Amino acid sequence: MIINAQSLSGLFQAYNLAFRKGLGTAESQYDKISMTVPSGTASVTYAWLGNLSSMREWIGDRVIDNLALHDYTIKNKPFEKTVGVKGSDIEDDTYGVYMPMFEDLGSLASIHPNQLVFEQLAHGHERACFDKQPFFSATHPVGELTASNLIEASSNPGEPWYLMCTRRPVRPIIFQRRKPYTLRRLDRAEDVNAFMRDEYLYGVDARVNVGFGLWQLAIRSTEKLTADSYAKARALMASYRNEGGAPLGLVPNLLMVPSTLESAGRKIVVSAMGANGATNEWAGSAELLVSPWL
Repeated sequence: MIINAQSLSGLFQAYNLAFRKGLGTAESQYDKISMTVPSGTASVTYAWLGNLSSMREWIGDRVIDNLALHDYTIKNKPFEKTVGVKGSDIEDDTYGVYMPMFEDLGSLASIHPNQLVFEQLAHGHERACFDKQPFFSATHPVGELTASNLIEASSNPGEPWYLMCTRRPVRPIIFQRRKPYTLRRLDRAEDVNAFMRDEYLYGVDARVNVGFGLWQLAIRSTEKLTADSYAKARALMASYRNEGGAPLGLVPNLLMVPSTLESAGRKIVVSAMGANGATNEWAGSAELLVSPWL
């Protein structure tokens, strides 16, 4: 191939097509537990988080909720992955061997939100949410009281598992997107990389970040995953109330476990039969999500 602006433009179109093909190959799990929020600025402040008051009877003037009680802010971060194609490979018409690499670039971009979202969740017992407490905490302030979404084993803690309510518009995790994953190029003959190293550069980049939504929508437990511990977590979520004392009416619908707890999870929410052939009362009470990202 003769290297010129026209041939390089055609080559980029082919690589971009492979990249876009790769975008659709990876399994997406992050959107099951997170809400995607578009961002038009360097950061977004979620002042409304924690405002869980109920509808009230309209008597006299309206009562205006203060939505500036919290200053929880998520700052967008840049991410990139860059690869190089040798000019000699383009000249020798062997550029096609790079097609799988560009398809894999698309796959990497596709799974990146999963990595961010589940890494955030895994550190939820350490990182603060809107109320300044760790997202998973035993002392979330609710008016004059406190509430917990953290169940810790009294001895011999096991791998964490999570029970969530994902039916509401707000989710446990926020995936914030400022700029989508896009393939770009640095492939002019006068570019320094081409002149100095006979190398044409292609890279995917994005500006995104993650944060926490409502802690009431997720429970973390390190107790052994059994029917009893599952029932305990469901009862805990059902007990949540707002600052006015009204029930939040949350019903968990997602049991999320690491691969090592898949069998235990299936016995609780998938299998119709329990031990000794008894009917499993929790079968179908929640969807089981086995995540390789935990």
